[in-house]
Amino acid sequence: MKTLIIIPSRLSATRLPGKPLLKLNGRSIISHVFKSAESAEIGEVVVAAEDQEILDDVKNNGGNAILTSKNPKTGTDRVYEALNLLNKKDVDFVMNLQGDEPDIDINDIKTLDIKMKSNQSKIGTLAAKIHNNKMYNNESVVKVQIKEPFKENSFPLAENFMRNTKDQKKNNIYHHIGIYCYEIQTLKKFISFKQSKNELVNKLEQLRALDNDININVALANRSPIGVDTKEDYLAIKKIIKYK
Repeated sequence: MKTLIIIPSRLSATRLPGKPLLKLNGRSIISHVFKSAESAEIGEVVVAAEDQEILDDVKNNGGNAILTSKNPKTGTDRVYEALNLLNKKDVDFVMNLQGDEPDIDINDIKTLDIKMKSNQSKIGTLAAKIHNNKMYNNESVVKVQIKEPFKENSFPLAENFMRNTKDQKKNNIYHHIGIYCYEIQTLKKFISFKQSKNELVNKLEQLRALDNDININVALANRSPIGVDTKEDYLAIKKIIKYK
């Protein structure tokens, strides 16, 4: 079974404009993500971007990139557009890796791929333990609640995804990590659905799947990587990458 990794990226992020091309140790964030995905050695890696500058940067760093349309509704819509442009007929799974996760653990990418294939899952994602209680009510940190506790090698189903857990018990709630793996027919199905009310209110596209009765399995990650959403995140990740 074959997996293709597509990394959606754009320069027009509202909170940190130009984010993909910000430098970490002399290399752009998007090229760091590309190199991590490549190092996982699970399949071909392509960056899908709406900006020529991102394409040029990725290619200058030895990567593969494709130009997509401006402002698709979500990152997954961009991934699906890229898949069609690439015209890949022999792919079984498509992994959507967020372009702002330069610190993601390569072994976690591998784990998700293995679990998707061995469980024949429709959609899979990653989650990590929450060690800082402030994360529960930080709306920029997405949480996932799973239906049953993690056990060794388990791949439980997601119950819900949320930004704030104020009114909920903290049972089985984890930090959701921005990576999805789609079985190819499920990706096509997901894209065919309109954005759900839940998705639009919470700004979480994964709720579209749950609202349309598509299961999402969750694998336990080794750790929480720092996603780069703000200037503070960028400065924090800069320190980490510097000493790696």
